[in-house]
Amino acid sequence: MTDVFGSVHLGYLVVESRKMSEWQRFGRDAIGMHIDVLSPEVTRFRLDDRECRFLIQKGDREDVTALGWQVDDHETFDVILGRVVEAGIPVIEGTPEECALRGVERLWRFAGPKGMATEIFTTPLTTSKPLMMLNSAFVTGASGMGHVAIASKDAMQMHGYYSEVFDARLTDFIEERVGPISLRIRFLRVNERHHSIALANVKGLAVNPIPSDVQHVNIQVAELDDMVGAFERVTAEGFKMMWTVGQHTNDRELSFYCVTPSGFELEVGWNPVLITPEVEATWEPSTYQGISIWGHTPVGETVLHKMNMFRTMVRSKMQQEMTVPELSPLDGIPS
Repeated sequence: MTDVFGSVHLGYLVVESRKMSEWQRFGRDAIGMHIDVLSPEVTRFRLDDRECRFLIQKGDREDVTALGWQVDDHETFDVILGRVVEAGIPVIEGTPEECALRGVERLWRFAGPKGMATEIFTTPLTTSKPLMMLNSAFVTGASGMGHVAIASKDAMQMHGYYSEVFDARLTDFIEERVGPISLRIRFLRVNERHHSIALANVKGLAVNPIPSDVQHVNIQVAELDDMVGAFERVTAEGFKMMWTVGQHTNDRELSFYCVTPSGFELEVGWNPVLITPEVEATWEPSTYQGISIWGHTPVGETVLHKMNMFRTMVRSKMQQEMTVPELSPLDGIPS
């Protein structure tokens, strides 16, 4: 069986939002990304020479609607697509307009967890137009554009999905207490980045305290000064800071978390651990107690915020979470 690990990279994200002007100010003026406003309904952000890393489209969902994954070659692409087709999951080819908006030559789409589409492509479109950014550079390349973190009522099944589709490997766990709940977070890698997917669940309860499909998205800046500058601009521009600057226990990344106009969080980080081929050969998953070595202090956490988390958990108990069981085998997936 062909292992596609190392040949998959997070390429872009698609967000649906009514708050187009807020997203433009957030991405350009606060975070410091390059902005291209294509129309009143479409805004894109660049981090590098790719035409698109964030696609913001006008709509009501206020969430991430699709994750775009670059696959290195057509052989690997065919292996992934074959797994999806064999499982009986419908695959749809992207229209020329959809491909153009995402900055790729061609793409294929199929069902992903929590209703977020999984889109795969092999050839991104690049541009020589200069980047107009407030940061010196973002780190992308072989590691992809960053990572996504998702809270779920059944993180094991979601782990099964990414292991089945992309041969994702377990990097480590973190156990953390947030207010009255205990979280278990599993970190999955698909390439040298410490994790491209983080999956969180409440220990012992099939509930979800996070109202958005994605809890946060991470992007990585090239210089420490870039992260500090973005932190100061987020505050100066009046956007909500969620967690102050701190350092994580497992990937050692320095970062802060702020709230996007759509309500999910954006983590801006610097200098995380890479799992290079030499390190990969001997890597063994471990469990860390606590998310942070220092910092990451919650900002403005109120009783109302905690009550809203509790309400979300209660509602989630009664709601069905969209899964893809055909692509989510649990054999070998740790609890």
